[in-house]
Amino acid sequence: MSITATGEKKWVLEMGQGVYNDDGEVEALEGIVLDISDRKAIEDTLKYNNEHDRWTGLYNRDYLVSLLEKDIKLKKRSKKALIGINLSTVQLLTVNYGFQYSQNLIKKVADTLSQHCTDNRLLFRPREHRFIFYLFDYKDKNELIDFSNSLIKTLGSLFITERIGGGIGILEIEQNQNEVDIDLLLRRLLIASERYVSLFGKDFKICFYDKELEALVNRERDIVEALNVIAANDHITDDLFLQYQPIVNLKTGSVFGFEALARLRTEKLGLVPPLEFIPIAEKTKLILPLGEKVIVKALRFLNKLKEHGYDEIKISINISITQLLKPDFISKLFELMSEMQINPKNVGLEITETVFATDYDNINNVIEKLREAGLYIAIDDFGTGYSSLSRETGLKADCMKIDKYFIDMLLSANLNKAITSDIISMAHKLGHSTIAEGVEHDIQLQYLKEYGCDKIQGYLISRPLDEEDAIVFLKKHDIQGEQLSIMSS
Repeated sequence: MSITATGEKKWVLEMGQGVYNDDGEVEALEGIVLDISDRKAIEDTLKYNNEHDRWTGLYNRDYLVSLLEKDIKLKKRSKKALIGINLSTVQLLTVNYGFQYSQNLIKKVADTLSQHCTDNRLLFRPREHRFIFYLFDYKDKNELIDFSNSLIKTLGSLFITERIGGGIGILEIEQNQNEVDIDLLLRRLLIASERYVSLFGKDFKICFYDKELEALVNRERDIVEALNVIAANDHITDDLFLQYQPIVNLKTGSVFGFEALARLRTEKLGLVPPLEFIPIAEKTKLILPLGEKVIVKALRFLNKLKEHGYDEIKISINISITQLLKPDFISKLFELMSEMQINPKNVGLEITETVFATDYDNINNVIEKLREAGLYIAIDDFGTGYSSLSRETGLKADCMKIDKYFIDMLLSANLNKAITSDIISMAHKLGHSTIAEGVEHDIQLQYLKEYGCDKIQGYLISRPLDEEDAIVFLKKHDIQGEQLSIMSS
């Protein structure tokens, strides 16, 4: 770079050669000085564009990869870590408010996060709704946690009115390595940042990547593969099967119905808990084809009960919000019940209370249509989800299922502090009957009878049963009048 007589800085290219005399000695130098400022500006612009995200001005993925490749070779003894910020839930805002709104929000996030940058803490935007901090020469894992918590505080204040959350993944890079698969590192970081992301969550949570998480991810992949096989199979397979837990009327002692509980068992995985595979099915949208198979199995069991003379028993089927909001859900369900000659009054649908936080009016309209057709609607996990009283009063449901959490409270020494009776009273005042879930002890049974709970289910009555065992259970406790022995105590 040169400075002109006017003080202006210019990029120049100097070229010259010697002038020789007859003896071959250099007598002088001659050359030319070219102003290459424009070319240098173009090169700088190209370099900047190649290394930076156009919208936020932050470093991009390509630059992160090149920097990591260089630093892993040169800074072997330096502690290095990546902290990934997953804001995929911003997509919900795009749907509601438009693309430009969410883009402006991302720009605001970038500007705010940039304030956390230091000489050993660099910020990148590798993908649309994701940011990565690259840290080196930090002290220890606690420093990573403290920094991540400060990011949570920052992001929480940014998204407080948006009511969405996200995930923060932390990946420490092993020291003293010459070569590292950068793509693998970034994939692992993505896995960690996605671990606790929920479309309905409003918090930011931290997850370290480690071998345990790797095992969980691999198992989740195996579960998804198994669910895909079941979903793609036109025939009803035994890998996905149902068990039925009796629901008993506390006032009459008779069996009111059964809750159909989905189970997954494969040769490779063994028996997979519902709390493990159902969230995966919902996240992958496989809940739609799997849910149809569950409904078919449950309705077939209803017909089997009818063949044995039990035509008043109800079967309750758990329905996810993904199924419920599918435009043709109601029409397909009615068509299936018609084909199988099912009386709608024998079919119950259980809907988790938390779904009403998403699309209250639409969901309420759907369940109202179902009730008008004769189906029995129960709100599951009542008291632990979206418990706005102004909304509860308008729920078009028949029954509230009291979550096991409130039933377990009845085992405490001071029953006067239990609010379970208040929940029963409130549900009744709202015009709903009640079912207590997870009843396992006699003290719970006596309390529920005393405070007027309508129905119960749980291991005190029976564990979930296979089809044949459920029929044996009914035969043993005839519904025509003989009370269950446990009810007469």
